[in-house]
Amino acid sequence: MRPFIRMLTPVLLLLMAVTLSGCGEQFIVLDPKGPIGESQKDLIYLSTILCAVIIVPVLILTAIIVWRYRDKKGSTAKYRPNWEHSTKLEIIWWGIPIVIIIALATVTVKYTHALEPSKPIASEKEAITIQVTSLDWKWLFKYPDENIATVNYVKIPEDVPVRFQLTSDTAMNSFWIPQLGGQLYSMSGMAMTLFLQADEQGSYFGSGANFNGKDFAQMTFTVDATTEQDYNAWVQEVKNSAPALTMEGFEKLTEPGTSDKQLFSSFPEGLFDKIVTQYVEEGSSGGHHHGAAESESDTGSATDAKDEAESDNADANQEHMNHEGH
Repeated sequence: MRPFIRMLTPVLLLLMAVTLSGCGEQFIVLDPKGPIGESQKDLIYLSTILCAVIIVPVLILTAIIVWRYRDKKGSTAKYRPNWEHSTKLEIIWWGIPIVIIIALATVTVKYTHALEPSKPIASEKEAITIQVTSLDWKWLFKYPDENIATVNYVKIPEDVPVRFQLTSDTAMNSFWIPQLGGQLYSMSGMAMTLFLQADEQGSYFGSGANFNGKDFAQMTFTVDATTEQDYNAWVQEVKNSAPALTMEGFEKLTEPGTSDKQLFSSFPEGLFDKIVTQYVEEGSSGGHHHGAAESESDTGSATDAKDEAESDNADANQEHMNHEGH
């Protein structure tokens, strides 16, 4: 019975790994539909190959050594009680991993710099902006240029960069559209920037990739990539037929609970900034913006603060000179 269990254990572990690796989404991470997702897939493949150069030989040698040097009658393995060192073997089993680690580090640094989330995607087309707020347990999307909003649904034009600005109303979450790119955290008091793009039309799965309470598994949304004509027509349809999102309606959305797809023809002005700064104490510097997420009002505030500081310094210098003159 024991030999059977020993033989069955590796098979069960392999089946478990294959089952869990799909996570019910049929390896959609390895089926990218955008430039960011494509580059991240290349990094996954390259990292896996480099790691396999070490792992596969080690596993094979482990099996060979266990089998060859097992305790059995009539063993032909050489008995070397005084053997303790081999320069050649030391160079092999230390040199190869060091080379692989250097190569892996080089590749990781290169891709990390190239795939910085707030780095704009090179394109002849102007990026559209979508402001994302994670709620309990739903996603609110606001289109500031079109002045429309949605819940648990996103529509974007193909081949057009999308600037997602992320924040959270309460608990931290992780915004993720696997086929378009990697995930990025949404945090209260923060405005994070994530650039993504869909290279072809289709319907893509999106979700919150962070545990944040009872219905975290329901925090999923659909991303439809269409032609620019269909996208513009959809925007006009939402403006003409959907109700407006009021502050009372937003307060209702902030209540814990799940939600179906919703569309809104407008939303309160400055709602995203109010969400970002809602926990900021009066008199402080305001919420933190990451990457390219700063709005014109943020830039203007920073400029005003700088001018005020320079004015204070000038007044202090003048007062000091007057004092010395007396």
